[in-house]
Amino acid sequence: MLTIRRLDPASDTDLLPALAALLVETVAGGASIGFMAGFSAAAAGNFWTQRVSAAAAGAAVILVALDGDRLVGTATLAIDMPPNQPHRADVQKLMVAAAAQGQGVGAALMTAIEAEAREQRRTTLVLDTISGSAAARLYEHLGWQRIGEIGDFALMPDGAMAPTTVYAKYL
Repeated sequence: MLTIRRLDPASDTDLLPALAALLVETVAGGASIGFMAGFSAAAAGNFWTQRVSAAAAGAAVILVALDGDRLVGTATLAIDMPPNQPHRADVQKLMVAAAAQGQGVGAALMTAIEAEAREQRRTTLVLDTISGSAAARLYEHLGWQRIGEIGDFALMPDGAMAPTTVYAKYL
């Protein structure tokens, strides 16, 4: 049974290895989420240690999707915004384990992220993803507004340049 909940920075440290493994798997699968192919599990662990620290400081909310005790996905809502943007948040690092893709985990995480944003009194959400990707199709299916495309925005894990599409959702 799928459960989506906030990661508790104080008591969910046992999820860090699974989060790191999910990040490594996601990048190895070709997702452009800020890392290049061949990065280490240790680097993934360091990334998640920093993100959990940010969540503990109130700068972000990390959601985890669990199938029983098994981590199958995650998404982050970055809420540490400049003083002139208290109404806004960024959605970051939506990841779904390969074995759980196509089962509604990504959509459930995005629905939960939007609920979390409302709870945080955020009315404008922003994200970006590789143009034409499965993630882009998911966001459009969920009612996100396509703002525009930036060519040659990011490198894919294999080093190829890729365009990114920026999306917004107004809650």
